[in-house]
Amino acid sequence: TAGLFPVIVVVFLLRSFLFEPFKIPSGSMIPTLLINDLILVNKFHYGVRLPVINTKIFDNQTPQRGDVMVFRYPPKPSLDYIKRVVGVPGDEVSYLNKKLTINGKPLIKSALPDYFDQDTMRYSKQFEETTGDKKYLLLNDDDRPAFIPGADDFQYKENCRYSSEGVVCKVPEGHYFMMGDNRDNSLDSRYWGFVPDKNIVGKAFFVWMNFGNFKRIGSVN
Repeated sequence: TAGLFPVIVVVFLLRSFLFEPFKIPSGSMIPTLLINDLILVNKFHYGVRLPVINTKIFDNQTPQRGDVMVFRYPPKPSLDYIKRVVGVPGDEVSYLNKKLTINGKPLIKSALPDYFDQDTMRYSKQFEETTGDKKYLLLNDDDRPAFIPGADDFQYKENCRYSSEGVVCKVPEGHYFMMGDNRDNSLDSRYWGFVPDKNIVGKAFFVWMNFGNFKRIGSVN
């Protein structure tokens, strides 16, 4: 038992401050992340935080547009969510008629061959989107409505304007606007609001296993 104690301490420190594994439970980040992907999250990329209370004790990098980030779900912080950073503090994020615009500049979106989901047995329109120097894949179907049904009440909701075409939000200081890559099948900041800095867990960077598809192993873009 005494010999196990150092091992337990090392595992605790690694999971608390350095890297933590997570399992993807839903399809909101398809095609980037699939259901049952096992990923590693870098917990010191955005600074070191104390376990449980999540207070930051050491600053590192700040979240950038395009990062895939794990965070505590604002309406229920006991749940961990994963989405892509779309807007950083001070940004105006516009998602109207399925087109994403940041600070008045439309993001480049190039059409790719349709994506076939083996779980749902259906095809979806697939695109490559570019923000800054980051490129990533997303799904966006023209036959789905552009409006955001049933948005929750959330802090700083007055920063957002909802319409039949979608939503436009001004990201408050210390907060981030998150969206899933499976744009028509993701409950994200469009529905429940902004993610405060205190809720950040870390940056997803590697798929280390998917027992149903070994080809999934690799970096997270």
